[in-house]
Amino acid sequence: MSSPPLLRINALRIDLPLDGAVRTVVHRADVSIPEGTAVALVGESGSGKSLTARSVLGLLPRGARVHGDLLFAGESVPAMKPERLRAFRAADVAMVFQDPRAHINPARSVGDFLVEGLTTARGVPVAAAITKVTGILREVGIADAERRMRQRPHELSGGLLQRVMIAAALAAEPRLLLADEPTTALDVTTQEEVMAIIGETREARGLAMLFITHDLELAAAVCDRVAVMYAGSTVEDLPADRLRGRAAHPYTSALLASRPSVDAADAELRSISGRPLSGFEVPRGCAFSARCPRVRELCRSDRPLPRPAGDGTAACHFPHTFSSEEAGRHA
Repeated sequence: MSSPPLLRINALRIDLPLDGAVRTVVHRADVSIPEGTAVALVGESGSGKSLTARSVLGLLPRGARVHGDLLFAGESVPAMKPERLRAFRAADVAMVFQDPRAHINPARSVGDFLVEGLTTARGVPVAAAITKVTGILREVGIADAERRMRQRPHELSGGLLQRVMIAAALAAEPRLLLADEPTTALDVTTQEEVMAIIGETREARGLAMLFITHDLELAAAVCDRVAVMYAGSTVEDLPADRLRGRAAHPYTSALLASRPSVDAADAELRSISGRPLSGFEVPRGCAFSARCPRVRELCRSDRPLPRPAGDGTAACHFPHTFSSEEAGRHA
């Protein structure tokens, strides 16, 4: 009998007060992360992936209403009392944010930032905390760690600051790492280095990870499974090694087809017609119906629920089905 997942998000809905009314911005998020595995949450800007990740830590805007199941090791996160939530954030889950400069106090040293979490939240003596975080800085590829500890954020490059954020997350010894587009603000070479550090340290420590990104190829390269979000809902979930060639939802297929390929440099770039919707704009039926090449009348009237499709699940009335020949090619 398999053990329950470390993180289970089931039929998560998030309502926010917007323009004087309460609107649904995440309609249905479904993500399951077993111990030690990595799951990517992929989608365009405004799809609700970052809100879904922040809900795991209870870091939602004032007035947010959360519905559905959000369980960590079987315990409901929305039901946690403030004291339990603080302990949960300090010990069980850590987050690497997209922009490190927005989350590190510019007036304090890097060492102060790293040590404070251990001394205040976990009661670690200052000397022991300094020794620990200095070692982690070396682990994430920061040379001359003692000198970097004395510097302030403005003295470090974006790549070094993101390594500091990763070190801060690892110092807490969490069971789950939330990485919210951690390479977006970095150049391509530094992106590769940072993702290598995250992947290597995650595997060495046996961490589970929820990786937020808009890059399907990157998601498939660093994660075990990929969940695709569109307009506030998870529309597909499948193994990462089945992403290319076995996607069942038309949105996932369209995203893959619109990505340029070095193997077909002369091929015409394909785009998805129409514009992406935010969660609060979703019509009555399928959110993707206005852009879908396979749309039928049922799609415009009834919102599809996740159902088994190929190697995963897809929230589609008419998911792509694979012939035996196709299944054999991608097995």
